Amino acid sequence: MPTVLRLRGAKKLFSSPEALREQVRARSLRPTGYAPPAGLERTVDLAVRRVAGWPVYEVTPRGCNARRRAIYLHGGAYINEIAPQHWRLIAHVAAETATRMTVPIYPLAPLATAAEVVPAVTDLAVELLDDGGDTPPSLIGDSAGGGMALAVAVHLRDRGLPAPARTVLISPWLDIRLTDPRVALLEDRDPWLAVAGARCAGDLYRGDLPADHPHVSPLLADLTGLNPITLFSGTRDIVNADARQLAARAAAAGVELDFHEAPEMVHVYPLLPIPEGRAARATICAALQS
Repeated sequence: MPTVLRLRGAKKLFSSPEALREQVRARSLRPTGYAPPAGLERTVDLAVRRVAGWPVYEVTPRGCNARRRAIYLHGGAYINEIAPQHWRLIAHVAAETATRMTVPIYPLAPLATAAEVVPAVTDLAVELLDDGGDTPPSLIGDSAGGGMALAVAVHLRDRGLPAPARTVLISPWLDIRLTDPRVALLEDRDPWLAVAGARCAGDLYRGDLPADHPHVSPLLADLTGLNPITLFSGTRDIVNADARQLAARAAAAGVELDFHEAPEMVHVYPLLPIPEGRAARATICAALQS
């Protein structure tokens, strides 16, 4: 998989701030679609509504009652739209765990920033809680969406609201600054992400917020009072540094954390069609059902 990613030039987007900004300009001229791929309805039912002007999809298991709720926040460095592999993971988890998955199509940076997006997703979580149910919804996020998921969990706690039942973080980007010394050591081995372009994307997303604000760098927040976290990270991924820091900070705060660190795995490997990805997806489903 690292070889495939390098041959496809996956890292080129993040090679420099200029390359990243050019991608943003290209996407503003020709936006990428966000619609679920054809065929998804074989295992789930789909519906869509508007919340605060955003499309919000509801993905429910076909032929059974959803016994739990979850919000999925997709990755893409805050500048890229939800992709087919996100939808396939969402449908798989919904069908396997009898979970109603709520998928907000949040506006991308720089048109929207963390000061808008994090409170709006927090409000959506509150809406699901108010809709009924004995337990709060879970939060699931990958990459930038993983950072957003932890930021929302912290924001719920800070507003005196129930924490997510469980927060599942897939290769999360938790410190937008990327200043951990291990990041530089990991960068050469990461076939996908590079610091220069990622920092540029992070700056577009944070807007006027300082880089250490919990909306954009929730790793730096007080984690006390959060419910269990399930964490996935590969060791050929620059944000593996964030994952290891989160494990230490969660332990210090008394937060239950189930850390799955996969040797030689790349960024967001649980979304990939490889044996390690399939094993991670099974673990995600088990965590939501526990």
